[in-house]
Amino acid sequence: MRIAETDIFIVPGLSGGTDDHWYSRWAAKLPTARRVQQADWHNPNLEAWTERLIATVREAKRPAVLVAHSLGCIAIAHAAPAIAAKVAGAFLVAPPSREVMLSIAAIDPAFAEVPREPLPFPAVLIASRDDTYAHYLESEKLARDWQAELVDAGASGHINDESGHGPWPEGLMRFAGFLKTL
Repeated sequence: MRIAETDIFIVPGLSGGTDDHWYSRWAAKLPTARRVQQADWHNPNLEAWTERLIATVREAKRPAVLVAHSLGCIAIAHAAPAIAAKVAGAFLVAPPSREVMLSIAAIDPAFAEVPREPLPFPAVLIASRDDTYAHYLESEKLARDWQAELVDAGASGHINDESGHGPWPEGLMRFAGFLKTL
């Protein structure tokens, strides 16, 4: 599948990121990409976030490809049954652990009840060995449960602009490779 044949939906995590974040750069660079907008980036509510994600994906005119970071990955897992018919695949980067989600007061605790069923569409999960928001072994288990291909990003922090992944060209190359498999 080529970029021009898809509607790419960028699904940020807590706070919505910065203009320097790799997914903000991708949204600006990829012609068929747009961000899923949330009413409140700083106090995420599971029901509101999944409803907005579902509504946005249902607007797709072409097969949808989801690109998510952190809490956005978890929102996708919760919304997956409702959007499966429209989604060709998901590129999931640095999902947080249950423990971390429960430790951040601003995050609705309902996010932490992460669905463990296989995702109903192909997925790749990119995980870092030293992500402060998730232990690598937890990411491995999550990838196994979701039947997502696990990609070991080495020691890459939370794979965001703060860990030096502003443009993240390696991620964009990996995403292009994932699209070819769809």
